[in-house]
Amino acid sequence: MSEIFNGRPDHVAIWKAAVEGETVNWTSLFDGYNAAVDWPTCHFWRELADHYPEAKVILTVRDADAWFNSVYQTLYQEKLPESNQLDRDMAAMVAKMIWQDTFGGQFENRSHAIAAFERHNEEVRRAIPANRLLVHQISEGWEPLCKFLGCAVPAQAFPKANTTAEFQARVQYLESLMNRQ
Repeated sequence: MSEIFNGRPDHVAIWKAAVEGETVNWTSLFDGYNAAVDWPTCHFWRELADHYPEAKVILTVRDADAWFNSVYQTLYQEKLPESNQLDRDMAAMVAKMIWQDTFGGQFENRSHAIAAFERHNEEVRRAIPANRLLVHQISEGWEPLCKFLGCAVPAQAFPKANTTAEFQARVQYLESLMNRQ
């Protein structure tokens, strides 16, 4: 998602069309990229796994309650700007893709949201062949990830980024910038 916000606003229309069920040229959309993570990519995991049959898939898993708390305190609280058409399209895409399509408009219902989270994880596990799938607990660090990808383990510590506190600070900073205008 940050790539769209920060580097490729021209992709908003493409992702919005995809969310609305239109055909997307995945090859063109991902031209110049070697990997993709997070939203909106994870929403289209089936389509992308089919389109890129040699691609490896990494499903990161975590405690469902911790996941819910994190999403509730970050993404769910974020109010996207709607000051221009691009912002409105992005907000509409996020609302439909995440809050409506994924959580059926019931994200605040903790048990419903966690059931959707667990269902997604199980669907990925069932659909992706074992030789293409790594179910990765981030706490396991580099080793299983690097082994799966066939690369050396980096010397630096496994990163911990985009924590709830970092996300909230980034949102506050951006809101302060917008309030100055």
